Amino acid sequence: MARHVRDTDEMSHTVTSVRDSRSWAVDEADFKTLLARLPVSWWETDADSGRLRSGGGAFTDEHTAHRFLKALSAETAGTGGLPSARSGDGARLGEGPRTVGGAPSKEGPRRTRFEGRTFDVTWSTRGGDARRRGSQGLAVEVGGGAPAGAGAYASFADLSPAAMFVRDAAGCYVWANHAYAHLYGTTPDRMVGRHLGEFDAPDDAARFRALDDEVLTGGHPLRHTLTYRRPDGSPGHAAGYRFPVSWGDLRCVAGTYVDVSEYTHALDGRRRAEEDLRALRDHSGLPCVRLSADGVVDEASAAAAELLRLRLCDLVGSPADALLAETPERATLHVLWGELTGGRRRNAQSSAVLVDGDRRLRRVWVHLSVVNRSRGREPGVWAVVTRPGLSHEPHPALTPAQVRILALLAAGHDNAGVAAALRLSRQTVDYHLARLRRLLGAATRPALVARAYVLGILSPHTWPPRSTTAAHPLSPA
Repeated sequence: MARHVRDTDEMSHTVTSVRDSRSWAVDEADFKTLLARLPVSWWETDADSGRLRSGGGAFTDEHTAHRFLKALSAETAGTGGLPSARSGDGARLGEGPRTVGGAPSKEGPRRTRFEGRTFDVTWSTRGGDARRRGSQGLAVEVGGGAPAGAGAYASFADLSPAAMFVRDAAGCYVWANHAYAHLYGTTPDRMVGRHLGEFDAPDDAARFRALDDEVLTGGHPLRHTLTYRRPDGSPGHAAGYRFPVSWGDLRCVAGTYVDVSEYTHALDGRRRAEEDLRALRDHSGLPCVRLSADGVVDEASAAAAELLRLRLCDLVGSPADALLAETPERATLHVLWGELTGGRRRNAQSSAVLVDGDRRLRRVWVHLSVVNRSRGREPGVWAVVTRPGLSHEPHPALTPAQVRILALLAAGHDNAGVAAALRLSRQTVDYHLARLRRLLGAATRPALVARAYVLGILSPHTWPPRSTTAAHPLSPA
């Protein structure tokens, strides 16, 4: 009977213990739910299992809570250090060991600042020995805290590709995101609480402080571009805004910037290329013009104006068609122009006969290249003139047979050789020679050859002699 009573008492005690344990668990859950709505952060560790539990409403995400505990651990390292929770299956924050506990506080809460916010921190060991039983702590935000919505803003902006920061009136960082810290080759944790003079050269720091003072004094946003020094010593460029903000009880300057270093570098390269092209156009002696899509001269080199015997101001703005003589090559150029402006070709070349300001003719080769649309400019075509012949008076058009006869005479053939090469009779060759003497005003065979070169009928740049309009190098005409 006594044994039965003893067993009944033990069972009743067990049931009571279980009920009390469940009641404590419910109370603890309710308490943690309450803390989740308050500006506090709590944590507790179990040194045996390495498990970390944390919560509270001071931070909107675990990443920020982890950075706070990490900063607190580093701050108290000199006072005996904070015990570390081993990384385990139940750990919620970070990867690897995280210092989250602490030695018991004997002087009440310890005050610390984190990203412009002030906390009273209290921590203690669990079970009397922190190394064996773990630790627990509580951080309560005091002094007004961050402005409404600041935590959500920081969470949103933390991983933004735009560089963002918040500095107080003294020039110390109270918050920065990863993109901003990356510009200086560091991390946000290493920037917060430090003066900008630790990251920028003295001249740059003074310039940035002046911008901050202008924003705080004027009370309005400021849009601008600035240069800064990268960790490798190279100059960087950024564009963005600075504006006044209230961060807790602090009057601060916030900034958001986009790194435009690569864009600026590309613009500098383009500007240098344009300067080189301009120098080549103006000082190389190469006759060249830039034509608009409708065939009007937009730009021209001094050499082109000299070749055409025109003033540069008269050449620019004139239609290119007015510079071409009425020859078969003109129709060919019209066809090529349609293909270039229609996007079917990128470049082309052709023979042409130009008409200068004195109404004299000159045979040339024209190289055409399409240039794409650029900032503030329409697409167009660059025309470069090479192999200019001699300026001459207009002459009657010659037949292909007459041009071939001139090429053969220039190569040293006599009348019999010309007749054999062209499969013509001697009488036909004599007829053509007599007609050529009248057309070109030359009394002898050497004079005919000389006039053919002077008038641009034969190309002075090839051997064996051939016509300047020949499509193939070995073709006599």
